[in-house]
Amino acid sequence: MYSNHCAAPKIGVFYDGNFLLHASNYYNYIHPQRRRLCLNGLHDFICQRVAEEEGIDPKRCRINEAHYFRGRLNASDAAQRGSQLYHDRVFDDILMSEGVHPHYLPLRNIYGRKEERGTDVWLALEVYEMALRGKIDIAVLVVADTDYVPLVRKLIALGVRVMLISWEFEYINDEGNRIVTKTSHELLNLAHYPVPMQEVIDCGLKQNNQLIMNLFVANDAKSQGGDAAEEGGEEADETVVEAEDEFTPPGRVGREPGARYTSTILSIKTGYGFIKYPNNNLFFHSLDVIEGDFSALAPGDEVEFSIDQNDQGQDVAKQVKRLGEAGFGA
Repeated sequence: MYSNHCAAPKIGVFYDGNFLLHASNYYNYIHPQRRRLCLNGLHDFICQRVAEEEGIDPKRCRINEAHYFRGRLNASDAAQRGSQLYHDRVFDDILMSEGVHPHYLPLRNIYGRKEERGTDVWLALEVYEMALRGKIDIAVLVVADTDYVPLVRKLIALGVRVMLISWEFEYINDEGNRIVTKTSHELLNLAHYPVPMQEVIDCGLKQNNQLIMNLFVANDAKSQGGDAAEEGGEEADETVVEAEDEFTPPGRVGREPGARYTSTILSIKTGYGFIKYPNNNLFFHSLDVIEGDFSALAPGDEVEFSIDQNDQGQDVAKQVKRLGEAGFGA
């Protein structure tokens, strides 16, 4: 406990955008909650947790600095992705409304794929500079990689307390593959206040803890704040990382067997992707792509597909075919 009755602690929150995206996707697509994380609720939770760890009144806890780091398409590339520029602006509005400063680097073209480079270094430099200038007493890191271990050691040497917001979860995807997300155990061991969010959330939900329930977007929240945001070619929402957009394809009720639907690619991951479709979009595996290569697909591409259900009774896209061109890569 680092209680200081002379002054309220200066709290800084620093987000690795991709890590937060994976956590939010897990709760939206895999976890029984089927809702995304809420940025405002997460900040309230952080303040409450800091108060408990520091042994002070929660009313004295305020987030002084909040920063979000992620790669993003440049304006030229985004302009070729339909309403991508608009979605980027909406996402910025979401961050701005919560007082979060965005830090973007352009996605780089690595062997034909857009990839993120350098954001982890930028995050570490920003945190370290604020610690040196005395702008933060507590650094709340929403990160997972071992690469941040040197930063945490430097913060400890400077007398800055470190809270680590961590997630560890695994699941079997629609093709039977085991997907694992883990936070570096070295980071967990170094942090003054490690917070295992998956345990905290599951326990809080069972107890109907309002603070924990507020970590998720309300069922009617997706209709607030205008259209959805897609950021960096992947999901972005008023929670933190994704919002639904104006796309409204045919509803699921009364589907005809063998019916085909058209929509656009929402995001592409390693070996799988998501197609825009209400309410939670549709998962598809790379092996479900027909008449072309999965590697040639990109967010914004128009596709045709059928809808089936996996073993858990969830809707998934099958026989995904790219439209508008005579084959992939033409």
